[in-house]
Amino acid sequence: MQSFIHIESPNYLKPEELPNPPNWSSVFGNEQPVALEIGCGVGDFMLKTAIDSPETNFIAIDFYNKGCYKTCRRLDRHGVTNVRVLRDEAKMFITERIPKGSLCAVYINCPDPWPKKRHRKRRLVNKQFVEFLMEYMVPGADFYFATDFDDYGEDVAAMLPQIAGLENMFGEDLYRHEFPGYHLSKYMRKFMAEGKRIYFVHYKVKQGE
Repeated sequence: MQSFIHIESPNYLKPEELPNPPNWSSVFGNEQPVALEIGCGVGDFMLKTAIDSPETNFIAIDFYNKGCYKTCRRLDRHGVTNVRVLRDEAKMFITERIPKGSLCAVYINCPDPWPKKRHRKRRLVNKQFVEFLMEYMVPGADFYFATDFDDYGEDVAAMLPQIAGLENMFGEDLYRHEFPGYHLSKYMRKFMAEGKRIYFVHYKVKQGE
């Protein structure tokens, strides 16, 4: 069992200390649009993405305390101020802490693939979860998903066109193995070094839906 690491950082928030739901403009001290990363890992993707987009506020959540700690350390070292990190389970956090129709983007990079067939129903990203997420996204919001697991990538890519109100930003391609301008996480780089391909998908919530 991993020991619990105490996190002392201006970028770290405890969900239980936030209002339900919080006023994120007050939390960040500005009216910038808010994006969410589900499963921030050790924070390298979020660091690069937040530096690239100072006009956006980012909420980065992870279920693992060690990942939150490493993410905060990384953000603090670089003086990043437009990210807040929280340790929580995704669906519970979104339901309790994100106002509906408020997110400008959702990023999900390399979630647990639950590779055994009997466990695949535990996978985070499925039709029900994406439809749930759409309630919390603004028209024009971006949805990004990436995985190194072939069967997970193909399943999600085949499922997304079935969801009304989403537009595929890759045109006729259900997924791509290269996504210029999209930062690679530590895990993606590791998988690619092992010869694995990353499956990227990028959709937008249609305007007026």
